[in-house]
Amino acid sequence: MTKYPMTVQGAKALEDEHAHLTKVVRPKLSQDIGTARELGDLKENAEYHAAREQQGMVEARIRDIEGRLQNAVIIDVTTIPHTGKVIFGTTVEIANVETDESVTYHIVGEDEADIKQGKISVGSPIARALIAKDEGDVVTVKTPGGVIEYEIVAVRHI
Repeated sequence: MTKYPMTVQGAKALEDEHAHLTKVVRPKLSQDIGTARELGDLKENAEYHAAREQQGMVEARIRDIEGRLQNAVIIDVTTIPHTGKVIFGTTVEIANVETDESVTYHIVGEDEADIKQGKISVGSPIARALIAKDEGDVVTVKTPGGVIEYEIVAVRHI
């Protein structure tokens, strides 16, 4: 069975979502299904069918979260000595060598990636190029727009 890396924050977010779905959403859907059942003929009862469909999606998400947590290797980067090397879970500030434009990324697991929040998957081209490199190193990243060189400005364990 394949194990997947996950940050402590990512695991906590999944656990919180799981708790919300099982303790709040699931009971409400059961209640909605019961209420819709009381409306009569189930063949033509749109409320009943909508609630059952929603219940199916929620149950699938609950199983998905349980599977992801079961196969997760939770890595707490704050317990690892800071060496200036880019590893899973670190926050990295990089600067484009040509334009001197700077950007900061947090390297996280696939389930946690959200580019709008500056979180990139450990499997992304940028993260793969950065992993195991040190502050001050220049890395080459192959992107759909071409090859870009970045200098690693700072590595933080947050």
